[in-house]
Amino acid sequence: MAFEAGGEAVMRVAVAKYPIGMPRDFDEFARRQADWLAEAKARGARIAVLPEYLSLELAAGFAPAVRDDLAASLAALQPLRRAWCALYRRLARELDLYIVPGTFLLATGSGRYRNRTDWFAPDGFHGWQDKLQLTGYEKASGVVEPGDALYWFDCDGHRVGIAVCYDVEFPLPVRAQYEAGVRLLLVPSCTDTAAGATRVRVGCLARALENRFFVAQAVTAGEALWSPALDVNTGEATLYAPMDHGFPADGLLAVTEAGQRWACSDVDIDALECSREHAQVANDRDWPAQLASPLPMLAADGAVADTAEA
Repeated sequence: MAFEAGGEAVMRVAVAKYPIGMPRDFDEFARRQADWLAEAKARGARIAVLPEYLSLELAAGFAPAVRDDLAASLAALQPLRRAWCALYRRLARELDLYIVPGTFLLATGSGRYRNRTDWFAPDGFHGWQDKLQLTGYEKASGVVEPGDALYWFDCDGHRVGIAVCYDVEFPLPVRAQYEAGVRLLLVPSCTDTAAGATRVRVGCLARALENRFFVAQAVTAGEALWSPALDVNTGEATLYAPMDHGFPADGLLAVTEAGQRWACSDVDIDALECSREHAQVANDRDWPAQLASPLPMLAADGAVADTAEA
């Protein structure tokens, strides 16, 4: 699902804080995508990341009875899949930009859908990563199914991974991506409560800490009360780094504020690797220690306490 080549160590990454709109049709949606991605390119981005569930913005153009029903709107989206892929493939080529256009809920048969994040490269390569862990909402929908594989992608000779929203809250799959050589993790997300936004933010920070790599999170914004899935949206687009020498103490490289559409930052892979030599802590290297033989679990009773005090 990927290939390697030599490349520069510094890449500029742009992550979107994307207000959900109401496009009347695919052409209007496509014009908006072109405008947003042209802005990311103008800001020097090599990779641009849009948020989870972006494809459901297209449901705004469906009849109310369809867009009000998640299963019906997902079925109605499927004829637009070819145009979706063609749009981002063209923009990746024309802008010389790696594009992660949020997610498209793709039919797999028998009325089920996978929450799929696509990866479009300037040379025409098209890959994808399906969401692995389903939220309570996705499970309750009865129509969304989890993915079953992890992939990495090449960006100018560097390995990039994707964790779709809730997936970033699970350490082991992300660790597998790190061990495959991933040094930048992209997180298209969509949360409708402050608690949800906090969970994803904390997950991003934790993954950056324990793996010593960069994490880039895109978010949906605003209200779309016409949509059962995109009704309310929270959070800020953010780029994260390890909290260690050479990087911000709070792990935040860039965060959107107020009406900003993009958070942008350079990520330096060479600096990341060099930081390992002078690390204050080495969670990435010390990871195997926790996987040693299980430690005994002892009751902290009086006898143990007395012995310890002695």
